[in-house]
Amino acid sequence: MELKEILLDFCWIHVNIKKDLLSKRSISLQESLNSETKSSAGDKHETGRAMVQLEQEKLGQQQVVLDQMQRVLQQINIESQNQKVGLGNLVKTTLGTYFIAIGAGVFKMENGEMVYCISANSPIAQLVMGKMPGASYVFRGNTHKILKIT
Repeated sequence: MELKEILLDFCWIHVNIKKDLLSKRSISLQESLNSETKSSAGDKHETGRAMVQLEQEKLGQQQVVLDQMQRVLQQINIESQNQKVGLGNLVKTTLGTYFIAIGAGVFKMENGEMVYCISANSPIAQLVMGKMPGASYVFRGNTHKILKIT
């Protein structure tokens, strides 16, 4: 299996795990909401319901973000051979190695090398997008160079 394919799978697993956790949390909140019974302390009951509903809204916002991540992953064509850095590229620089996809964290290869799965909107991706191997960019006051794009 090619490295880019492994990295894409890593990103999909990241999103699916997050979606599963979100789904479980949503079910838990729904059960909590359903189990709330009207007691003599009416204000306490209403406050509890309001807190659960606020939490459900936060989960809804997180779901929107995960849906956006899925759409980005669906757009990635790991077979494309770009001359310039773009979505789905593996970019080796003097600073590190990056897979331009979604912010899914660090993938540690068997040889110990780290590949950072980053969003196209991340600061580093914004600096390297559209550039070719050999191009330089400045990140946090230091100049770095793009060594290779796959």
